[in-house]
Amino acid sequence: MNPVISNLIIIAILVAVIILSIKSMIPHFKGEGACCGGGSGVKLVKSKRLDKVIAVKTISIEGMTCDHCVARIHNALNSIDGVSAKVNRAKGQATVKLDRKIDEEKLRNAVTDLGYKVTEIE
Repeated sequence: MNPVISNLIIIAILVAVIILSIKSMIPHFKGEGACCGGGSGVKLVKSKRLDKVIAVKTISIEGMTCDHCVARIHNALNSIDGVSAKVNRAKGQATVKLDRKIDEEKLRNAVTDLGYKVTEIE
């Protein structure tokens, strides 16, 4: 086979591989990737409306890299009875409203069990 044709075939294959790689990375860079075990299609559990808020805590969290991470933490915290939480990836925090006394360790475990690091609960 002619070396020019062989080189053209190899270049075409490399270009195709690069295009496919870039196409698969775009969602990740938009924060929609599946970096933590799933796609971006996770539905948020609606935050509860609490009748009486007795405390507000801020949980500082490390390791959130995408909207899927936010959704996982949001859903885990809001699944705790008496908790209404909102998670902010840019700040690396979750704001948690409580309508009863809830042990900080329970809040911490809800986040760390997902593989994230809680650095502080205020």
